[in-house]
Amino acid sequence: MKPANWINHKQKAVGPPPSNTLRFFHWALKGSFPVLYLSGFVSILTGLIEVSAVVLLGLLIDAALASSTDNPISGQVLLLASGLLFFLIIRPIVFGAFSYTQTVVVSPNIFNLILSRLHRWTLGQSVTFFENDFAGRIAQKEMQTARAATDVVIEVIHTILLALASVIGAALMLTTVNVTLSVGLFSWLIGYIFLIRYFMPKIRQRSREKAGARALVTGQIVDTVTNIKTVKLFAHDKKEDDAAIDAMDHFRDFSIHYGVIAAWFRFCLNGLSGVLPIMLVGGSLYYWSVGNVTAGDIAAAGAISLRLSQMTGWVSFTLMTLYANLGEVEDGVKTLSTSYKLGDKDKAPDLLVSKGSINFKNVCFTYGKNLSAVKNISLSIAPGEKIGLVGASGAGKSTLVSLLLRLYEPQKGVISIDDININDITQSSLRKQIAMVTQETALFNRSARDNIMYGNPNATENTLIRASRQAEAHDFILGLEDHKGRKGYDAHLGEQGVKLSGGQRQRIALARSILKDSPILVLDEATSALDSEVESSIQNALELVMENKTVLAIAHRLSTLAKMDRIIVLSNGQVVEEGTHKKLLKIGGLYRQYWDKQSGGFITTEQAAE
Repeated sequence: MKPANWINHKQKAVGPPPSNTLRFFHWALKGSFPVLYLSGFVSILTGLIEVSAVVLLGLLIDAALASSTDNPISGQVLLLASGLLFFLIIRPIVFGAFSYTQTVVVSPNIFNLILSRLHRWTLGQSVTFFENDFAGRIAQKEMQTARAATDVVIEVIHTILLALASVIGAALMLTTVNVTLSVGLFSWLIGYIFLIRYFMPKIRQRSREKAGARALVTGQIVDTVTNIKTVKLFAHDKKEDDAAIDAMDHFRDFSIHYGVIAAWFRFCLNGLSGVLPIMLVGGSLYYWSVGNVTAGDIAAAGAISLRLSQMTGWVSFTLMTLYANLGEVEDGVKTLSTSYKLGDKDKAPDLLVSKGSINFKNVCFTYGKNLSAVKNISLSIAPGEKIGLVGASGAGKSTLVSLLLRLYEPQKGVISIDDININDITQSSLRKQIAMVTQETALFNRSARDNIMYGNPNATENTLIRASRQAEAHDFILGLEDHKGRKGYDAHLGEQGVKLSGGQRQRIALARSILKDSPILVLDEATSALDSEVESSIQNALELVMENKTVLAIAHRLSTLAKMDRIIVLSNGQVVEEGTHKKLLKIGGLYRQYWDKQSGGFITTEQAAE
């Protein structure tokens, strides 16, 4: 395997991301540590090579001063050969390995490893998690945390370890030259550490605040762009601009707050770094004047002081960035490490539907404290039975379907499929057994083919086209062309299918569910966006699709439910009537009221009298 592939960036993490920063890094990087240790070793070796170059330079100077001008290389062949070997072969190889491990082996793989683990965890969150936040903000947190955590790893391995090796190597080298100079270097280093300890926690805190403000800006902008049609239709460009500017002002304030502490840190640091060359060069000149050090030692001490002085700024800037990144990691983890509110049980089995019976037993669910949606509903649906759900807005129809799909979890009661409690099986396997078409169609900014094949990625082209024909989508798909010239099934549909009409979007979604071919079918206003002629032909197609399936159909257009085996009427979260279309008309209750109100707009008078 190539070194670039030494880290498997696709491997899964075990358990949730911890909220503690140190444990989060262990969770995010687990499986990559052997390669990180190797990369750290290369960094340390690079730092030692830096110091060795200075030592070798001093030895060459002393050797040159000790030789005659007539034959300067006499007796120094081995030293010169070592110098050539070092500078032409050893040093380039080590520095090349240092650069390769950073830019090829570690950085790209670690970023993908962390991002994939965070994204995989986020995908497992309940619908409520996403409903309570901006989509753009969540995406920003994932990218921000992965990028910042990757930068921390790179900075620790390829800057901090290299710098520590250089400083320790320099101190040891100075010890061989003059102990006092070495003590001076350690004293300066203590002052440097105190400076770091004072400023870095402040930088970390202000960076965390800055990252949170930046994520709000992203969330605000993405929310506006996602709903740009609504913004245009209501002429609220100014309103959205003001909201974005407010978020930007908030971000600007935190950026300035961060910039002030960063500027003070750099000022103090530059003052301290200026002390080092004066101390080391001045000290070595003094000891040279009394005969305790050689000219080569002066050159080495001078080179080390200048190198460490430059490195001080570099390392301090890196430390400032590192602490800023730690602040961003902590800010992101605070959002993304949220425990699952609705998770699978340990070792939960997959659901395999053999019959398709559905049973709601004393099911209760509320949105918040006072907003009841479903109250003590008990409902049994036989295998293959076609059920229509009727009720006013807020009656609990969509909530009942969401509970069946386990997008939410009832506070009381049990929902089972084929006598298996849906809480005891994996959510993924549950939703694979249920095909759904909703009134609010959700389409990806991908090709028409990709959107339909989402129902069954393994479907053949012929099966795809057959499903599209059944959904009355094939003909209009052939006429599609996007801005890049892609046509037909290869044409991209735009974000949320924005390039299609409402009816076209619904037919794409219907084709997707037909292709899924699950034993349970849920239709939530599946034909609401279609004109009467297309709806009629699709109703015929749906009757074929519904054969041998258990069906739950929600519709305000009651004529679409007339042929259902049974109709359930909901009001205020409770079942108030149930029976066939004809039976409910004869009862003269709530269903009859709904039917009479719609007879003028959706069906003929003759049909109403039947």
